[in-house]
Amino acid sequence: MGGMGLLLHTCEEISIEASSCHPAKDRRRNNCMNDDTAIRVFGARQHNLKNIDVVFPRGALTVITGPSGSGKSSLAFDTIHAEGQRRYVESLSAYARQFLEQLQKPDVDRVEGLSPTIAIEQRGMSAGPRSIVATSTDIYDYLRVLFARVGEPRCWICDGLIEKQSTAQIVDTILAEPHGQRVLVLSPLIHEQRGAQRKLFERLSREGYVRVRVDGVVSLIEDVGELAAKQSHTIDVVVDRLVTKPEIATRLADSVELATKLSRGRVILSFQQADKTWRDMRFSTTLTCPLHDEVCIENLSPQLFSFNSPQGACPDCHGLGITSDFDPELVIADPDLSLADGAVAAWKRQGKQLNAAYQQMIHEFCDRFKVLPDAPFKNIDKEKKRILLEGTSAADEKAYEFSFEGVMPNLKRRWQTTDSESAKQRLHAFLAESQCLSCKGTRLSQASLAVRFHSQTMAQITSLTIEDALAFFKSYKPEGEAVKIAEPLLKDVIHRLQFLVEVGVEYLTLDRASHTLSGGEWQRIRLATQIGGGLSGVCYVLDEPTVGLHPRDSQRLLGILQNLSHMGNTVIVVEHDESIVAGADHMIDIGPGAGARGGEVIAEGTVKEVLANENSLTARFLAGTLSIEVPKKRRAFDRDRCVEIKGITANNLKNIDVSIPLGCLVAVTGVSGSGKSTLVSDVLLRALRREVFRKGPKPGSFKQLVGASFVDHLVEVDQSPIGKSPRSTPATYVGVLDHIRTLLSQARLAKIRGYSPARFSFNIKGGRCEHCEGQGTKRVSMHFLPDVYVICEHCQGRRFNRETLEVRFRGKNIADMLEMRVEEAALFFENFSNIRKRIKVLLEVGLGYMSLGQPSSTLSGGEAQRIKLASELHKTSHEHTLYMLDEPTTGLHFSDVQHLLGVLNRLVDQGHTVICVEHNLDVIKVADWVIDLGPGGGQHGGRIMAQGTPEQIVECQDSVTGQWLKGRLAGQPPLVEV
Repeated sequence: MGGMGLLLHTCEEISIEASSCHPAKDRRRNNCMNDDTAIRVFGARQHNLKNIDVVFPRGALTVITGPSGSGKSSLAFDTIHAEGQRRYVESLSAYARQFLEQLQKPDVDRVEGLSPTIAIEQRGMSAGPRSIVATSTDIYDYLRVLFARVGEPRCWICDGLIEKQSTAQIVDTILAEPHGQRVLVLSPLIHEQRGAQRKLFERLSREGYVRVRVDGVVSLIEDVGELAAKQSHTIDVVVDRLVTKPEIATRLADSVELATKLSRGRVILSFQQADKTWRDMRFSTTLTCPLHDEVCIENLSPQLFSFNSPQGACPDCHGLGITSDFDPELVIADPDLSLADGAVAAWKRQGKQLNAAYQQMIHEFCDRFKVLPDAPFKNIDKEKKRILLEGTSAADEKAYEFSFEGVMPNLKRRWQTTDSESAKQRLHAFLAESQCLSCKGTRLSQASLAVRFHSQTMAQITSLTIEDALAFFKSYKPEGEAVKIAEPLLKDVIHRLQFLVEVGVEYLTLDRASHTLSGGEWQRIRLATQIGGGLSGVCYVLDEPTVGLHPRDSQRLLGILQNLSHMGNTVIVVEHDESIVAGADHMIDIGPGAGARGGEVIAEGTVKEVLANENSLTARFLAGTLSIEVPKKRRAFDRDRCVEIKGITANNLKNIDVSIPLGCLVAVTGVSGSGKSTLVSDVLLRALRREVFRKGPKPGSFKQLVGASFVDHLVEVDQSPIGKSPRSTPATYVGVLDHIRTLLSQARLAKIRGYSPARFSFNIKGGRCEHCEGQGTKRVSMHFLPDVYVICEHCQGRRFNRETLEVRFRGKNIADMLEMRVEEAALFFENFSNIRKRIKVLLEVGLGYMSLGQPSSTLSGGEAQRIKLASELHKTSHEHTLYMLDEPTTGLHFSDVQHLLGVLNRLVDQGHTVICVEHNLDVIKVADWVIDLGPGGGQHGGRIMAQGTPEQIVECQDSVTGQWLKGRLAGQPPLVEV
């Protein structure tokens, strides 16, 4: 949106033809439509596509739109990309193909003019716990080499520079001193250590050494008296005594080598001054601090700076940056309870014997330490609380003449020693992740963090945002020999950072964990990597790259997609965002509905041609013929019945206070990276979960939470996958399959054969196909290509063995039922209430087109989110539930957004609260209350720009969201043809 006059607020701004500022580009677009070099699809029947023919002009940006489930992804990914990938594999040599299984051909007659294809999907992310933005973009690899080659190692104790010198360099330094000076060659053995060191002196005598320097005094070993064992001493052995002159070079070199062998590469040269005092010069042939022998760094190598390598990873957290430990706030869930009433939550419900043992321990503790068992835990003396939780120290045992293990040590001991999985599960509820104390969350070892580049450690550089990192590397000017080493590396780092800024993720820090990225952020990072490759003649297929983007930033992304096409690439985007649609060279609208009602080409051509098509549902919403109405009246709320959270400083939030009115639809808005997810997920939701359920991870930093007592239940509906394998399906997630399995086990044939409901589960051996283990597909490692799933050749994707499939109910077996679309299943199971009510909620959230057994690996983030919402809707309603949704409109067409808003409004009308983190202007305009963050992303965000109704947000001139919202509140359509 924005720029080029594509999002229209006035008649002068809304002309599609006027938006074309590249006449040559327009001519090329028109020529592509009539050129045989276009990508042409004939007879596409993949999934619900109805034998359609489609043309994609080469070197152009094509947008595929249509209702959710209409067949957009089936055309773009399952036909175009799948066929391109299959042809690529077939083009390889016979030797290469032997490592790859044959890919299934899409159900299409033919595809002509197909280029090599690259898919950039939302669900393409498979990130481990150590994956961060810097590693995902390969920037970290360049940084590791940069630090290894031009990094400056320093002592982590004294911050002194650590330099490695050869024997020849040391000798040259000594010979440069004035001639005639007496010099001692010393090997440092002990530095500030306690002990009499008798064994050391005995060993030195046996090895033939005569003199030592003890605490600065040189004497014969035999004359050294008894050292005070309780005092610290510094001991250096005298290897040689010389007078500086050119003739001693060879002898000096031998002595230096002998000294360095004794003390791990370190040597001291002590010169006698004119006043008879001695001046020390310290050298090292390894990266060892001359003053601190415990500070030793191995040779600088890229592995030293990798938290995926034992050489570089923090030994305590193994490169994860976090550790799990028992959290006192979870162990003592309710401080208002007394010890007798079970204040120690971790010692409750642990089995009959353990409960009795713990009660006895509590009784002894109260008796020995004079604690009233009926007194609330919060009233217990601070010192007694420490003993209860941490156990008695040596001083405590002496004072009280009693030993007490302590709650936390007891739990840690049980966690480490128990072999019981059930015990582990119970104890796991009291664990909480926290920052590793050793590495402070940096993931790296002490030695890795001691090396600096441009005065910064690796951790300090990766903690920068992409925008700040770009400025940092641009400011560095290498000198000397570092020029040839650093310049090529810096060029690549700056190049990649620049593209990340261009795709709109400049607010992300380089050390941001990959698994915390949204689907849109991950997709844009991959897009930046592809742009950096500078390829041309490629067909790029993207799945809603605007996910997570504020309307302000969508126009910048449009420019990037257009640049890709200008480079000679064909760009195909599955998208609903109006700014991307308006900037497309070609548009294909699939519909008219979802599932069986979709799969047809409703309109095709330029944006102007599609807008003129009255049969296109998309065109009617874009032109304003259909729209989501602004509520005539906002819901009133009680200002005394709000959840308030004050003094929030987590991540980039700048000490803000937020009030959430209950019983309303609340939208949290702001540009990407402004702090929306931190506010809602990391602080508000976690704080409420701790208050309501007395469990969960620690919330981000804040000062005070007020009004938590008004909330009875919490439901978080995010976009994370509903499962990690194809065995996870909508039917399993909402609980439909359990009732279907029970129903099939009551069939006549099932009773004769003695089949239980377990026979119809693809998670258990017995009834499933063992060749694919009930997945219906097999995962094929493509080595140098992304892994793909191919249909199991034994069960043909039906998941079950032949005997199980022989059992039928009303003519359908278990595989037939899983293949039914939700809307079909609603009719088929109409008379079975337990199944009907679960299927009904899938219909309510707009997933009627989806099959019950669709694998989770094929679901978008938005679909996964709506399945989670459906699983909550069929449950028994609590008195007051707070729902938190993270961009619920992801993947939704205008008509689907309208449908979803009906569901959310129904929840609010029932007395619940719905909080949506959202960029969609149609959702924001119907919200009762809006909290807008900004003004920018990352360190430039984290402030409250405005709080209030949408009308009040629009009045705030500093609110970017408010300025974009003006037109929608005024009833202006997204696009209008003049």
